[in-house]
Amino acid sequence: EQRRAADIVCLLMLYRPLLDVFVIDFFTEGLWAQLPPAWQPALASATPAQLAGLLGGRGGPGAAWPLSLLAFAAAARALAFPRGCPGGSPRPPCQSSHLHPLLRRHVKPKKQHEIQRLGKLLQQLSQATGCERVVDIGAGQGHLSRFLAFGLGLSVTAVESDGRLAPQHMAGRLDLAAPWGEFLLPPNPPGPGPAARNPLGGPGGSEDGGRVLVTGLHACGDLSPALLCHFARSPAVAAMALVGCCYMKLTTAPQPPGCPPGYPLSASVAALPGHQLSYRAREAACHAVEEFEGRLRRDSTHLRAHCYRAMLESLIRAADPSKRHLGLQPGRKAHALSFPQYAHLGLPLAGLDPAEVLLDSAAVGAMLEQQQKVVAFCTLGQLLAPTVETLILLDRLLYLREQGFHCALVPLFNPRFSPRNLVLVAARTPLATVLARLDKDSEDGDSSEDRDSSEDEDLGEA
Repeated sequence: EQRRAADIVCLLMLYRPLLDVFVIDFFTEGLWAQLPPAWQPALASATPAQLAGLLGGRGGPGAAWPLSLLAFAAAARALAFPRGCPGGSPRPPCQSSHLHPLLRRHVKPKKQHEIQRLGKLLQQLSQATGCERVVDIGAGQGHLSRFLAFGLGLSVTAVESDGRLAPQHMAGRLDLAAPWGEFLLPPNPPGPGPAARNPLGGPGGSEDGGRVLVTGLHACGDLSPALLCHFARSPAVAAMALVGCCYMKLTTAPQPPGCPPGYPLSASVAALPGHQLSYRAREAACHAVEEFEGRLRRDSTHLRAHCYRAMLESLIRAADPSKRHLGLQPGRKAHALSFPQYAHLGLPLAGLDPAEVLLDSAAVGAMLEQQQKVVAFCTLGQLLAPTVETLILLDRLLYLREQGFHCALVPLFNPRFSPRNLVLVAARTPLATVLARLDKDSEDGDSSEDRDSSEDEDLGEA
């Protein structure tokens, strides 16, 4: 694990220009010219299917890549943690027969898949540790908590910072700087009444003196490392299962004493020269690589959106250089429009009048002809995205290893429709039995899931 982390850092240092740039700057910053000259002709003429083969490692019809490009792609794939979910279906998610109909109500199929799989893991952790009390941090609307309580019979406390989402739950937020036993603060902004109580009951454990399991499904940004730090400090927590997300929101600057940054957590990664990850790199780690590969294989019209946005950025910067990287969203289906139609939606969002911008100029036409180059450049960034996520998750794994805990990274969800599918499992006792049961369950597959909902043509719509 330490060697893999070190090798990833070396790879990212070599290809940092691919990782730290924004694709919307493709034209304004001349990103194509920054690629190795030997790569440019092959990438410029590559079909979407060939790019999909490069991304997925399964080859492509008639592709002839430079050896240096093949080596880069092979290294990126080899260093990324395996994301495959054994027994997982290649089809979009559907209504799950594993859940009671009442537990499926108002729950999207993707979320059904996640709570069913994570619930099974927590049930096995409960059996392995003899602990039936679960604290669900960042519970949201409580879908996972309800399944754990009513579907699996576990004793559950749900903690959510947004009181609107938790009318019957304990509203609170995690404060990493506070001593154990006082880490829950009132919601932000605080509401009336006393501060929230710690559901774990302080240093000794839960209110009745027992131990608990802690879980967080897609714990955003610094919430994930904060939970890991509290797990490491407290004997009250027997085990935890954590799924992170929103890596770009991690703090990376030095924090007050006793509060490590969100990244890096481990001494091993912090000691590696060049381990730093930019905001853009951490944002890339949140990409849905399997979805992008699927769009390439189908030559989806969604791919057009990358070129359109880069062209719009060029027009905006030409009209007003002070306007850069504005969070513009011309519309969910805007990629299906012609570029003039797209620009008529996007320019007003930047405070510009479309009538004052030449949308039929030769320069606009020349940019539009480079759509394939933009897609190829995006593909190179997608190749590195799983490697960056692996480094972030390895850092968390090594942090726990350094303190003597048993832990593992498990590809629990199907990455085709749940991109953040790697679950960090940690315990104070060996995990071999739990992991063995997970492997067996994966071999059995999810063949009993119903197919009572129609499939979308595009996974991005599913």
